[in-house]
Amino acid sequence: MSWVDAGPTDKIADGEAKSIAVGKRMIALVRNGERYFAIEDICTHDGAPLTGGDIEGDQIICPRHGARFCLRTGEALTPPAYEPVRVFETKIEDGRLWVRTG
Repeated sequence: MSWVDAGPTDKIADGEAKSIAVGKRMIALVRNGERYFAIEDICTHDGAPLTGGDIEGDQIICPRHGARFCLRTGEALTPPAYEPVRVFETKIEDGRLWVRTG
C-alpha cells in the first residue's frame, strides 16, 4: 500500500467532493467540516461519478438516481445501489491530504 499526495486541503471546500485520478481509478475526495474522506468515484448502480452529488453528514448522494453511500464505510445505504464503493484511508500532513491506495 502506498500513500498518494492528493493536494492541499484548502483546495477542497466544506461539503464538496472533488475527483482525482490515481492510476486507472477515480477517487472522490470529500470534506465534511474538518474530516476528509476518500471513496471510489463511481456509483455501483450505473457507473456514474459520485462527484457532483450532495453531501449530507457522512453520506454522498449520487447525482443521477439518488443512491446514498456512507463516506466512512462505502456502504450503499439506499436503492437503486446495493453494492458498496471502496473507501481509502486519509491523513493530513503539513496542510496536504494523503490517500492510501493499493
